[in-house]
Amino acid sequence: MRICAAELPRTSITAPTPEVPLNSSNSQILVVLPTLGDRLEFLRQTLDSVALQSETVNLTLVVVSPPAATEARALAQHYGALLVDDPKQGISAAINCGLKARTTESFYAWIGDDDLFRPGGLARLKSMLESDSRAVVAFGGCDYVDPNGAVAWVSAAGKLATILLPWGPDLIPNPAALIRFDALEAIGGFDERLRYAMDLDAFLSLRRHGRFLSTRESVAAFRWHPDSLTVANRRASSRESEAVKRRHLPAPLRPFSFVWDLPVRWASRYAAGRVTARARALAQS
Repeated sequence: MRICAAELPRTSITAPTPEVPLNSSNSQILVVLPTLGDRLEFLRQTLDSVALQSETVNLTLVVVSPPAATEARALAQHYGALLVDDPKQGISAAINCGLKARTTESFYAWIGDDDLFRPGGLARLKSMLESDSRAVVAFGGCDYVDPNGAVAWVSAAGKLATILLPWGPDLIPNPAALIRFDALEAIGGFDERLRYAMDLDAFLSLRRHGRFLSTRESVAAFRWHPDSLTVANRRASSRESEAVKRRHLPAPLRPFSFVWDLPVRWASRYAAGRVTARARALAQS
C-alpha cells in the first residue's frame, strides 16, 4: 500500500512578489507540482508563475518531492505550498499522491518543475469550465520555450486537438489543461503503470464523462530542453502513447492501428526536430 505523507497543517507562507498564499481555505483549483528538486532556478520561476495565478483564482499548490530535496522543499514552503512526500514509484504515483490533498477544490491542474503558467491562464480555463457544466476539460495554447524562456514554438491546435486525440498526436499540452476534479476521480486518477503517456490516457478516459473546451490563447509554457522527460526519451514515449491509444480503441480496430501509428510517429519526430532546431538557434543568437 502506498502512503502519501503530507506536511500539515497548511501554514500560509507568502511568495515574495506578489504576496499571496497558495493554500487558501476556499481554494477552487488544486495545482500539483512534482519535483525531484534538482532544478532550483527553474523551480523558482515556476513557483513565481503559480503565485501570479492567485491574483485571479483561489488555489492550493501541492509540491510532491523526496524528503531529501531539502532546498526545493524549503523554497516551496516559502511560497506557501503544501508538501507531500514522493512515493518513489514514478511520476504518475507522485501526481496521484498530490491529488489526495484535495479538500474543497473543484478543478485540477498540473505543472512541471520547469514549466510556467502564463498570467491569467488558470482563470481563463476556469471560466471556460464554469460556463459549461457538461465540460470536464478546458485547455489552451502552450508556448514551447528554450531554457532562457524564448518561445521556440507555439502549440495551439484548439478543437483539432480533441478530434485527433484518439488516433493522432496528443496536441493537448498537459500544463495548459484544467480538469474537473470529480471527473478525474471518477476515472481513478492517473495510471501508475505509465511513465510518459499518463495524461493522454486520462484525456482519453475523460471523453466518456463530458466535453472538452479549448482556446488558442497561450495559457502555459513548456520548457523544451534535453533534460525534459519526454524529449530525452521520445522513442519510449512514442511507443507508450501508441499502446495507450490502442487500448482505448474499439476492439475490431486495434489490429489496424499501425496504419496511422507510423505516419503519426513520423510527424511527431519531425515536429520535435523542428522545435529542437529552433531552440538551438535561439540559444546561439
